[in-house]
Amino acid sequence: MKLGFTTLAVFMEPTQDIINLAKKHDFEIIEILAEDPIYDKDNTPFIDCGLDIRIHAATVDINIASINKGIRAESVRQMIHCGHFAEQIGANTITVHPGIIGRNEPHLRKWAIEMAIDSVGQIMDETDVEVSVENMPVRQKFLGNTVEEIEMIQEETGCSLTIDTGHGNTCGNLEEMLSLKNISYCHLNDNDGVKDSHIPLGDGTLDLNLLKKIDTAIIELNNFDNILKSKKVIDNLLIS
Repeated sequence: MKLGFTTLAVFMEPTQDIINLAKKHDFEIIEILAEDPIYDKDNTPFIDCGLDIRIHAATVDINIASINKGIRAESVRQMIHCGHFAEQIGANTITVHPGIIGRNEPHLRKWAIEMAIDSVGQIMDETDVEVSVENMPVRQKFLGNTVEEIEMIQEETGCSLTIDTGHGNTCGNLEEMLSLKNISYCHLNDNDGVKDSHIPLGDGTLDLNLLKKIDTAIIELNNFDNILKSKKVIDNLLIS
């Protein structure tokens, strides 16, 4: 498995220190959490650093499926900006969330999915990097937490997918999610099958054997010691 970690665990640390940390622990990928403060950093060391750079686009106050035109337009603008940032530093993929809905009524949800599809299409048209849409946890406000919805977005846009193991675990559909086509990479984390708590692998109810189906992955946790703990779980799993 080609393995990396998210900068959520080392947010706003100097870029070169993050790169050195990845190489020290034999990671091959770094996923940059591109919330707005990241753009104020010196990110030039990521260029030609010898690692596979991916980007998780901002999620705070972002909703590309909003039925409010102004909010949706600004969210899409920021996703496109993230795509251009990816181009500048040589990143291979930006992962985006499909959006949320305030009132989970069937006709509004259908409308919001259509807005998400349109927004993903716009982002893809305006960027030259791979755009990958992530599956979401079980809560009703999240779009893209069923296989049908995430597959619909993919089929309508041609986007790639980022499959989050913890999200799939809360929805009970991870095995189906991992069977979808054109998966760019996966987010690895665990939980109790109910709450999307992002705990280390092996500390929850996730079926670890499903990880053997994954080729490329980011350990998505907010503590680097827990990232290393999860890496050890993966290493032991793959040699067993």
